[in-house]
Amino acid sequence: MFSKHPKGLIAAALANMGERFGFYIMMAVLTLFISAKFGLSETTTGYIYSVFYASIYILALVGGIIADKTKNYKGTILLGIVLMAVGYLIIGIPTPTPVPNFWAYITLTCLGLFVIAFGNGLFKGNLQALVGQMYDNPKYSNLRDAGFQIFYMFINIGGFAAPFIAVGVRNWWLKANGFDYDARLPELCHGFLEKGADMPAQAMQNLTTLADSVSLNAGHVTDLHAFVNSYLDVFNRGFQYAFIAAIGAMLISLIIYIVNKKGFPDPGKKAVAADGKPSVSREEVKMAASEIRQRIYALFAVFGIVIFFWFSFHQNGYSLSYFARDYVDLSIIDIDLGFTRIKGAEIFQSVNPFFVVVLTPFVMWLFGYLKRRDKEPSTPMKIALGMGIASLAYIFLLLFSFALPAKELLGTMSIEQIDAIRVTPWVMVGLYFILTVAELFISPLGISFVSKVAPPHMQGLMQGCWLAATAVGNSILFIGGILYANVPIWACWLVFACATALSMIVMLSMVKWLERVAR
Repeated sequence: MFSKHPKGLIAAALANMGERFGFYIMMAVLTLFISAKFGLSETTTGYIYSVFYASIYILALVGGIIADKTKNYKGTILLGIVLMAVGYLIIGIPTPTPVPNFWAYITLTCLGLFVIAFGNGLFKGNLQALVGQMYDNPKYSNLRDAGFQIFYMFINIGGFAAPFIAVGVRNWWLKANGFDYDARLPELCHGFLEKGADMPAQAMQNLTTLADSVSLNAGHVTDLHAFVNSYLDVFNRGFQYAFIAAIGAMLISLIIYIVNKKGFPDPGKKAVAADGKPSVSREEVKMAASEIRQRIYALFAVFGIVIFFWFSFHQNGYSLSYFARDYVDLSIIDIDLGFTRIKGAEIFQSVNPFFVVVLTPFVMWLFGYLKRRDKEPSTPMKIALGMGIASLAYIFLLLFSFALPAKELLGTMSIEQIDAIRVTPWVMVGLYFILTVAELFISPLGISFVSKVAPPHMQGLMQGCWLAATAVGNSILFIGGILYANVPIWACWLVFACATALSMIVMLSMVKWLERVAR
């Protein structure tokens, strides 16, 4: 699988693993952490989540511009790794819960998220441009799609481990302080702090029942106020220790990158002559201004389509995480390791990177098989098919959600009634399986398409624009939270199914044109 590819490919992918590790820790716990830390609703949390994930990708455009202007791609990537580690340190420093000053601590958290996003912006698009240059060599050019699929597979190894470590660290800290994990408690605890004795009777009963069940040493809880304050503090410190674990992964990526830095190609050298003045590549000499415009138009057409994929796909860290917390039977997934328990809604975030790693060789074999018979779909056609597959994923989830009560009704139900309506975890596994297949048709191949079609002097900028399109999709993620909290659950998923299905239709209408431009 690897022998025909450039030697620097695997080293670049391993250098990217730390970023993926941190990304999937954030994907697994960020919305649940913000809700538990500050007592914010799903909708309000969604605004922070959307801005953060949009910032990750829009700042990649800034990172691409910085690298293109300075011609210092490698240095920009290195700075990005360091800044991401600093950002995780800021949000990982343990702070008290309930917070003594809401605005001070939410500002500190948002500052840490911004530093992570800016570091990611300097790092991500430029590393992808670096990998793309490896395949500008005619020796490897026909392996470009496969190369980006391999790159994508390796970076997701870090993503697979991250949710387990995040859950293990959080639950270890709970157990060390005499508590067990229950995803429903933070919301109930904040409700008690806000309303006290005026808390609805059913919610008070649920809080009392769960408080007794998670108190490993105390048995029956007699002082609810003390329990609520203690549980929230321990619960959220466990989350913050999980963020600190991401720093270790970033340091590993830093070491791998520094060791292999000299062996990586430098996109900056493509556009700078020996005397330091801008040069024009051989490809650009042959490329008319009209062709450059057509290439840019084609890229922006694809960027517009993938907005709706990321709007739907990145619900995995938002409305889908809340769905797993509220409607999925988590008792089935409970691994006792003695010092900690692997249990929690966050675990489902490991399913996607697991399937990326497992399915990538099969998808590569399938495309290779079709290529040998001159039947391989073009990259634009693959992206269109991916949008259709994403639509099927949400239709699949919709079918299991028809009988579920709306989110607002859960507060009126007892623990026993809620447990009775929960769905099997295999629903989430099936959903992420289908979504991952869609992702493998879109994300690595979209990156490959950009690196192939982008004018040579705009590689970093166009990779940044690809990520900026992702940012636009992420900037409207909060719509998922509004839908989740206010409409029937099945109707929430119907919106995402329709968005991706319509995108597939539009993409299919442009395939012939995109194929001509990409030749």
